[in-house]
Amino acid sequence: MNAGMRCRTFAAMTRITFDHVSKSYDAVTPLRDVSFAIEPGEFFVLVGPSGCGKSTLLRMVAGLESVTSGTISFDGSVMNDVEPRDRDVGMVFQNYALYPHLTVAENLAFPLSIRRLPKSEIASRVEEVAHVLGMADLLGRRPKQLSGGQRQRVAVGRAIIRKPRVFLFDEPLSNLDAKLRTHMRTELRALQRTLGVTTVYVTHDQVEAMTMSDRMAVLNGGVLEQVGSPDDIYNHPATPFVATFTGSPPMNLVPYDGKTLGIRPEHFRFDAEEDSVALPVTITAVEFLGSEWLTHALHNNQPIVMRTSARPAATIGEHTTWHAPRSTTTYF
Repeated sequence: MNAGMRCRTFAAMTRITFDHVSKSYDAVTPLRDVSFAIEPGEFFVLVGPSGCGKSTLLRMVAGLESVTSGTISFDGSVMNDVEPRDRDVGMVFQNYALYPHLTVAENLAFPLSIRRLPKSEIASRVEEVAHVLGMADLLGRRPKQLSGGQRQRVAVGRAIIRKPRVFLFDEPLSNLDAKLRTHMRTELRALQRTLGVTTVYVTHDQVEAMTMSDRMAVLNGGVLEQVGSPDDIYNHPATPFVATFTGSPPMNLVPYDGKTLGIRPEHFRFDAEEDSVALPVTITAVEFLGSEWLTHALHNNQPIVMRTSARPAATIGEHTTWHAPRSTTTYF
């Protein structure tokens, strides 16, 4: 995507506030008492396992789901009863939702055509968005003639051509292969920085959340576990769920002196350091992953793992002691 956008006139950046928001369907409650705020211009990610309530929350922002209790506000104005078409949001879905019989240009123009904007303005905006997305040479093609990444660009373009106050992305990259997903993550993030529009992005992939977000909210079973920057979430998880949901391998959780001690794999050492925690272990396996090594062990019959950049001096079956600086550990 081209990082520059000509003649950009987006609305002022919007602050989104969730105040004790809950959603219930009869006996099922997919969201429970969720409160936090998304700051103007942020790229904010809602992340969690399937069924955690993240897509429901996004759809409530769009007005596609009603709020059972609590309020959702844009810049202090409660949106609960505002119709979706009047919320001024641009939404990109997982399945792209392109019209197969329309060209790229016609797909991009569609949101403006139904608003009966002058043809000259529509043509100008289509050209502008095609320039931003690097798709000027594809305007005459139909969706079936495009790759997955190109279809995704058209879906994004159809959202931004309206110049909305908020962008909403519902797992937009899940249909792409791993290499293209990595590429599109970078492009989407760069585009959002250029446009400066408040963006809410839903994913179940913690890597996407960590690499793309300014801040993120981790949801689990309809409950908000933690809100923070990727650094906060990774290094200072608020709950054991957050600790084990983020990171690959995830944080080791070890019972210790009546508490649970959280240690990231890269924080373990073979040698003792000043003011460190010592864990007796038995080495069970060593894995080489190209740029790093994983050493697996048992501590009191519980599996734990260490990550190092150099080949570890460890032998399978060896009884030894691992150390972790207290400054890098988390207690639950």
